[in-house]
Amino acid sequence: MTARVQSVLNEVEYIVGYKTYINLIRPFLTHQQIVATGMRQEIDRCREAIRLAAEGHRVAVVSSGDAGVYGMAGIIIECLEQEGLIDLPLEIIPGVTAASASASMLGAPLMHDFAVISLSDLLTPWEVIEKRVRLAAEADFIFAIYNPKSNGRTQHIETVREILLLHRSPDTPVGLVREALRGEESSVEITTLADFTNHPIDMLTTVIIGNSQTRIVGPYMVTPRGYKL
Repeated sequence: MTARVQSVLNEVEYIVGYKTYINLIRPFLTHQQIVATGMRQEIDRCREAIRLAAEGHRVAVVSSGDAGVYGMAGIIIECLEQEGLIDLPLEIIPGVTAASASASMLGAPLMHDFAVISLSDLLTPWEVIEKRVRLAAEADFIFAIYNPKSNGRTQHIETVREILLLHRSPDTPVGLVREALRGEESSVEITTLADFTNHPIDMLTTVIIGNSQTRIVGPYMVTPRGYKL
């Protein structure tokens, strides 16, 4: 959480968000009224936040990571457009997305070009996701994979592994970071492309897969930027 986010939380009257994310920020809350909803109720949250703001209240919509990266910023703007309220004052406050947070715990794996890809097919067809994976693999991008595996979606990450093994070494470093920068809940593991799907992976895991130049330096996963040392 950035200093600006903490400042805004202190200023607003209402905080709207997914109940799990609300719980993460409860230590920072004092007087605010809370509107918490469950999973897959993003549109309802947006409309309630817009309704409150249109009445003149100061409202914060909570998003995980960075609101502009797989977060709530886009759908808020789309809802404002749909309701004819696009001129309603809006501030999008950047946060720390899982790719950056996870990379900081692994060392320096994202020092060169990388692709951030979500394996969730709730809103994007799997065929589209798979095509993006194939093209990024051919181009030797580092991967930061969000939503890699759920109870009902276990095969996608295996398919990603198979695609990447066509283009890079089985020994390519892979970092698995669960709940990045969330204190005692966080965990970090460095393994290989050949073996990483044998380790525990869930929706709270960010998977960072190195490119052809990524290597292990002591306890760190590093992708050289290209400096001549």
